[in-house]
Amino acid sequence: MTAGATPLVVTVGLAYFAVCAVIGVAAARRTRTPADFFAAGRGLGVVTLALSSMAATLSGFAFVGGPALVYRVGFGAVFLVLPASITATLTAWVLGRPLRALAVRHGVLTLPEALGTRYGSPRVHAASAVALLIAVVGYVATNLLALGLALDAIFGCGLAAGVAFGTAATVAYTATGGILAGVWTDVFQGLLMALASAAVFVVAAGAGGGPAVLIRAIAAESPAWVGPWGTVGATTALSWFFVFGIGTLGQPHVLHKFFMMRDDRVLRWYPALMTGALGVTLLLYVGVGLAMRGLVALGLESAPVRPDDVTPTFLLRHVPPLLAALVFSGVAAAIMSTVNAFLNVGAAALTHDLPRAAGRPLARPLAAGRLATVALALAAAGVALWSDALVAFLAIFGWGLFASVFTPALAIGLHWPAASARAALASIGTGVTLTLGLESLAALRVAALPAGVPVAGISLVAATAVFLAVGALDARGEVTRA
Repeated sequence: MTAGATPLVVTVGLAYFAVCAVIGVAAARRTRTPADFFAAGRGLGVVTLALSSMAATLSGFAFVGGPALVYRVGFGAVFLVLPASITATLTAWVLGRPLRALAVRHGVLTLPEALGTRYGSPRVHAASAVALLIAVVGYVATNLLALGLALDAIFGCGLAAGVAFGTAATVAYTATGGILAGVWTDVFQGLLMALASAAVFVVAAGAGGGPAVLIRAIAAESPAWVGPWGTVGATTALSWFFVFGIGTLGQPHVLHKFFMMRDDRVLRWYPALMTGALGVTLLLYVGVGLAMRGLVALGLESAPVRPDDVTPTFLLRHVPPLLAALVFSGVAAAIMSTVNAFLNVGAAALTHDLPRAAGRPLARPLAAGRLATVALALAAAGVALWSDALVAFLAIFGWGLFASVFTPALAIGLHWPAASARAALASIGTGVTLTLGLESLAALRVAALPAGVPVAGISLVAATAVFLAVGALDARGEVTRA
C-alpha cells in the first residue's frame, strides 16, 4: 500500500488504536481463568458472536487483495467470496450445537480437544494440535506482514517498524485480555469494517458514470473479464467455490467461537446476522475492483503498477479524505482481528492441547497462555520480516491444511457414531502430507496440478475419502480400532 501519511489518516489511526487499548484493559480485568482467556467465559450473545466471527473471517484480503483480484481476473473472483452466502448456515447447522455440547458436557475449550474427546484418543488430540500450530504460524506471519504494510501506509513509518508496532499492539490486548479482548475488539472492528465498506461501495458505484458504463468499457477491452467465470475459467471459479464453501467447516478461528456461546439457541439467528455482516463488508471487495478496472478502461485512471495498489489508489483519488482514513484503519482492523483469533487458538494448542494430550496439564495455564501468545507473535513477526518467500509458502497451505485436518474428523465425525480414532488420524495424516507435499513441489517448480485445480481441494477430497474408507473398515471390524 502506498498511501503516504497525512495528519487526518494519522489521527484516525491513533484514535483506532486508542479504542483497542481501552478494550484490552477492560477485558484484562475480566479474564481470570483459562475459560475466560480461551473461550470468553462462554458468555457470548448472538450479535457479538456474529460480528466477531465476521471480523475474524475477513483479513486484509477483503480490503486489499480482494479488490486486486477482481481488478485482475473479473467476475470469476466473486466465486471466492460467494460461499459467504452459505457458510454461516453450514457451520451453524453442522457444527454449532455439537461443539457447544462438547463444551458444556466435557469442558472442551479448543477444536483439537474436541477431536480428542470425540474419539477418546490423545493421539488425535496431539496430531490435530500440531497441524494447527504449523498453519497458524504461516497465517499470523502473513497477516503481520500485511499489517506492517497497512501501518506504513497510515503512519509512514516503514515496513519493519509497522510490523513491530502492529505486533506489539495486537499482542498487548490479546495476551492480557485473551479471546475476550479479541471478541470485544472484533465487534468494534467489524462495525468499522462494515460501515467503511458500504460507504466506499456507494462512491465506487458512482464512479465513471456508473456500473453499466464501466462494464461496457471493460467488455470492449476484455470480454472474458465480464463473463460468468471471469478470465480464470469455470474450473478455477468452481474450485474456489468448493474449497471456500466446504473448507469453512475446518477453520478453527471461526469454529472456536462456538465454544463461547452463552446459549445454543442463538444459532437460529446467527446465520442471518453473520451472512448479512459479511455481505455488507464484502461490497468493497467487488465495488473497488470493478470501479478501478472500468476507470482504466475508460482512460480516466492509469493502470496501477501492482494489482495490490488498486485499493489505495482508489481511496486516495476518488474517496473523501475522512472516509479514506477510516478505510485504512479498517484494513488494520481486519488484519488485527484475524491475528488475534489465530494467536488465541495457537496459544491454546501450545499450552492447553499438547500438555493435556500428553497427560500433563500445566499448573498455571492462564500465565502460560499469555506467554505463549507473546512467543507465537514474536516468532511469526520474525518469519514475516525474515523471508517473504517463506511467509508466502506457509500461508498458501494454511487454508487447505485447516480444511483437510478438521473438516472430515469434525463435520462428519461428530455425526457418524461409527467413525474411529484410526480414521481421524488417517485423514489428518493425509491432509498434512498432501497439502505440504503438493505445495512444496509447486513452490520448487518440480511438479504442479493442472490449471484451476487447487491443492486445497485435492487435499480435502482425499482426506475425506480416507476418513470414510478407514471408518467404514473399522465399523465392519476389518481393521483393529485405534
